[in-house]
Amino acid sequence: MRINLENEGDLELDLNYQEVAQRVGDAVLDYEQCPYESEVELLLTMDEEIREMNREFRDIDRATDVLSFPMIAYESPADFAFLEEDESCFDPDTGELMLGNIVISKQKVVEQAEEYGHTVEREYAFLIAHSMLHLLGYDHMEEEERAVMEKKQREILDGLGITR
Repeated sequence: MRINLENEGDLELDLNYQEVAQRVGDAVLDYEQCPYESEVELLLTMDEEIREMNREFRDIDRATDVLSFPMIAYESPADFAFLEEDESCFDPDTGELMLGNIVISKQKVVEQAEEYGHTVEREYAFLIAHSMLHLLGYDHMEEEERAVMEKKQREILDGLGITR
C-alpha cells in the first residue's frame, strides 16, 4: 500500500508517522484480503483544521479524532468483486486502488492516549485501523456493525503487537 502523508501544524508526536501508518494499513488490507495494490491519502492536522472539515462535511461543529473519506461505495464491506468492472476506482497512472482520505487530529491522538491510558503510538495506530476499515466500507452506526469493527480493530492491532 502507498500512503501519501501530509503533516500540518507545529505539534510533533514521538513516533514515525509513515512507518506506523504503513504497518497498520498493510495489516488491515491483508486482514481483509484486498487483492489490489492500494493508495491512501493521510493528513495529520490540528483540532481547528479538523473541526472546520467536520463542520463542512458532517455539519458537526467540533473537533474530532479522525475523519474518513472513502472513494469507493461498497455493496458490502470489503467485497472487492465488483471492482473488476469499475476502472474508475484505480489510479490511471499507477493502477493502484484509490481507497480514499484519512484526516487525523494530532492533538486528539495525544488527548485520547492519555484518557485511555495507552501510548500515543497505540492511539495513532488505532485511528489508522479504524479509518482504514471505514475506507473499506465498514461502519459503526448500528450495534452489530460497531461490534464487528471493534473485533477487527482489536485483532489487527493485536496481530501487530500494538496493544493497550
